[in-house]
Amino acid sequence: MDTRETAEKTAGAEPSADVSRAPRASRRNGRVVVGCVLFVAAMVGVTYASVPLYRAFCSMTGFGGATRTAEGAATKVLDRKITVRFDGNVAPGLPWDFRPEATSTEVKVGETSMAYYFAASRGRSETYANATYNVMPSTAGAYFVKLQCFCFNEQKLEAGEKVDMPVVFYIDPAIADDPEMDGLTTITLSYTFFPAAKPAAAQAAAPAPKQKVPM
Repeated sequence: MDTRETAEKTAGAEPSADVSRAPRASRRNGRVVVGCVLFVAAMVGVTYASVPLYRAFCSMTGFGGATRTAEGAATKVLDRKITVRFDGNVAPGLPWDFRPEATSTEVKVGETSMAYYFAASRGRSETYANATYNVMPSTAGAYFVKLQCFCFNEQKLEAGEKVDMPVVFYIDPAIADDPEMDGLTTITLSYTFFPAAKPAAAQAAAPAPKQKVPM
């Protein structure tokens, strides 16, 4: 058989199984890619929608180093003492000075304590900010309880204004029942202030700019 006959027979032969399956595999892979893209997009949407719920969950449980909140003091005070260190930071874009007035204090477990942070504005007009917070080690967040804190609300400083910002807290006596916390001697409470937009109500209350009257 010469080369020409071989080529003719090859051209007339049935396509192999691999070749016939190629278009189907390509379509199937395309559906998988589209499905993955839609899944990722849905997860991103759920994540953004869940941020308020996630923050509330962290505040109630101390998950991820977030502290807890309460309306009343602890029911008992233990002899065990823990050193609480304080840290303050300011994010770029906010013309504030912010720092703890005391870098650390020693407290009894269950004892209500108060600490102050100092804040001052270097801005030329009123500025607004929100504070985020966490404790280290993160596992101690479940036992660090705040009764009062400047971080609960948005803060406003006038140009050049200086203020003391209190935080009232205690360490939950339940920490004594957690074997993993037996060796804990120090907790660090850290805050970071981020710039916030001027509230809509404040913008509405601002006087309208004066217009020149034509002469």
